[in-house]
Amino acid sequence: MATKRIAVIATIYRYLSHAQHFADRFFVGYPYGGKWNRPDCQLVSIYVDQKPEGDQSEDRAREFGGKVYPTIAEALRCGGDELACDAVLIIGEHGEYPDNEKGQKLYPRYEFFKECVEVFEADGRTVPVYNDKHLSYSFDKAKEMVDDGHRLGFPILAGSSLPVTYRLPDVELPLGSKIEEALMVGCGGSDPMDYHALEAMQCMIERRAGGETGVKSVQMIEGDAVWKAGEEGRYSLELLESALSRSDSPCGKTDEDGRTQDLLGNGELPGLVEKPAAYFIEHNDGLKTTLLMLNGAIRDFTFACKLEGEPDPVSTQFFLTPVPNVTYSACLVAKIWEMIETGKAPFPAERTLIVSGALESCLTSKVEDHKLLETPHLNVEYQAPAESHHGRF
Repeated sequence: MATKRIAVIATIYRYLSHAQHFADRFFVGYPYGGKWNRPDCQLVSIYVDQKPEGDQSEDRAREFGGKVYPTIAEALRCGGDELACDAVLIIGEHGEYPDNEKGQKLYPRYEFFKECVEVFEADGRTVPVYNDKHLSYSFDKAKEMVDDGHRLGFPILAGSSLPVTYRLPDVELPLGSKIEEALMVGCGGSDPMDYHALEAMQCMIERRAGGETGVKSVQMIEGDAVWKAGEEGRYSLELLESALSRSDSPCGKTDEDGRTQDLLGNGELPGLVEKPAAYFIEHNDGLKTTLLMLNGAIRDFTFACKLEGEPDPVSTQFFLTPVPNVTYSACLVAKIWEMIETGKAPFPAERTLIVSGALESCLTSKVEDHKLLETPHLNVEYQAPAESHHGRF
């Protein structure tokens, strides 16, 4: 098999940026599956939208044998007249971009993608595309991106590292599981970290009987209303306890003197979380899921669900290894490389599409006085892959 030629299209390329996390691994290798993996590929081009202090794009181009080009079209064609790469990495994360009224960072992922599509259409050839994290802050734009892939017949892999990182414990829900309710606990700010949490939950619930059926409605609430909703049974306190039990980083007294804590049972949870937020998502098949963003309580991303006929919840932690190595990024690079080698995405871009749309609608609920919103436009249906594709210890 010939060496694959990789074009990197990024917002920025500097230390600890997503471009550095992912692109570097392609050209120096990465640990995965108990061995060092070195993809048979070469960097042929880089395009960066911004070059802040600490920019690494020129240095990486010199080190890995590529060239930095002033436009996306030139990067894909390597300065020539036709498409001259075998895969495109679109990494539109980090950099200075405005926020909209919902607090979404307006990264130009859609614009980057459409410029690639223009080259594909003009040159009569396509290649696999990886799009980091959200497809777009706009569901309509995200849907157009997925539709372009289907229309032109090229594979798209999208999303974050959480669905493919290691799990503690190593839980894989059986395909066709009968899930009665699911709950995710996350930390960090909106809109980047709630996206991570929603996609982690989606990679679990998509394995339910019938597959994904789309989202019927969403609502986002904040503050004391979050705790009241739990007391009233809008989300399961049993699932919350199970998810919290999987955290390795409880805050509060554990930080102070190392003691263990029953965060939920001892009533300390509300006092630790300054701005709690709950994202309620009802799917077309009736499944109700909840994301609780509990900054100040834990520093992990944990999941719990109730399966029909099972007395106890199933729960796990999506394990995030520390910086700067962040080997969970290697888990995602392994999946991107699989797509480049095989020409087939290991999991559907519709996962990222539905999460992108659900998050946008939840943030719309937030700015519209936290009201419940019907979401007929999120009628996204797909089947989960047979394998979860998460990292294994």
